[in-house]
Amino acid sequence: MKKKITIGYIFCERKLKGDEKSFIRVAKKKKIELVMFNISKKLSEKEIEEKAKKCDIVFNNSAEDFAYEVVKTIEELGKRVVDSSRTYYYLEDKWITFLKCHDHKIPVPDTILLSENLNVAKYELLDFKRWPVILKRVEGCCGEYVAKANTLDEAVQIIKKFWKRGGRMPIIAQEFIPSPSYRVIVINNKIMQTAIKNAPGWKKTGIYEKKNKKFKIDGKLKEIIKKLMKTIKINVCGVDLLKKDGKWFVLEVNTTPGLDFFENERTKLIEEIIDFLIKRVKKN
Repeated sequence: MKKKITIGYIFCERKLKGDEKSFIRVAKKKKIELVMFNISKKLSEKEIEEKAKKCDIVFNNSAEDFAYEVVKTIEELGKRVVDSSRTYYYLEDKWITFLKCHDHKIPVPDTILLSENLNVAKYELLDFKRWPVILKRVEGCCGEYVAKANTLDEAVQIIKKFWKRGGRMPIIAQEFIPSPSYRVIVINNKIMQTAIKNAPGWKKTGIYEKKNKKFKIDGKLKEIIKKLMKTIKINVCGVDLLKKDGKWFVLEVNTTPGLDFFENERTKLIEEIIDFLIKRVKKN
């Protein structure tokens, strides 16, 4: 009798929610065994090892920092995780994402890395000459540690606030582009979904948006996404873009994208992810 493919699933919820229920449902439909790693509950190294032994491949669906440690632990046990810890390490760093895009001529907002010497950072901001300017820690999600400064004095206060609140993690200064945030979900190099994040205020994180709308992918954006995927080599992601004077700019690449922009499409996205995981197991 042919052995069933077993997929590990990392998540962080007190109880099963939409993604988890859909993964369980789709896995059952496709006759796949699912091993759940719920990192919100006590999970010892031995338990991780025992669970990992059963898995042919593991999918991480949690953006929690602790999830990345679990991913690295599972990789140390010799199991493949989608996406790899190396992918998370580079793409969750906004400065590295900028550099990768810039080096491969993928359009991105003008960005500089600020010195942790505040006096030097002041001169860098004055030379940058982009007012208002967006200040961001190199790591963060859902708009956390992201602020807009209209003047140098405001920028200095924001930097001090970031450092006081969360330590001296590096900060980037970025050109402000007044635009909705356009999200593109990509799975296995295929564009699977689009959504416009047009929440109130200048921050377009999408967490406050209740009714999402789709947008059409034009030829130029299709080229950008194709080039981006070839450059960053990620299997499942959400690409955030801005638009300025009719031109597209890549803002960020999210390694664990939300799959719930459109509830009626959640299952379709999860089916695509599971199909990709099955192919990856069979290929190896």
